[in-house]
Amino acid sequence: MTASETQEAKSQLLQQDGRYRELDSEHHQLDLRLHALTEKSYLSTSEQLEEVTFKKRKLVLKDRMERMARDHGKARGPTTQ
Repeated sequence: MTASETQEAKSQLLQQDGRYRELDSEHHQLDLRLHALTEKSYLSTSEQLEEVTFKKRKLVLKDRMERMARDHGKARGPTTQ
C-alpha cells in the first residue's frame, strides 16, 4: 500500500467509521495535552508519569489507526494507476 493509498484510506475512514473518528479524536487530545506538558519548564513526578503514559497511549492509538487504514485498503483491493 502506497503512502497516498494509506492517506486515502484514512480520509475515507474519518468520513465513514465512527470508531476511527473516536481514535483520531483521542489521539489529537493526547497530542494537545503532551504539547502543554512540553511547554512547562519543570514537570512534577505525576506529570512525568502522565507524559510517559500519554506517549504510550498515543502510540497504541496510532498503531490501531494504521492497522485500520491498512485493512481498509486491503478490503478495497489494489488500485490501478
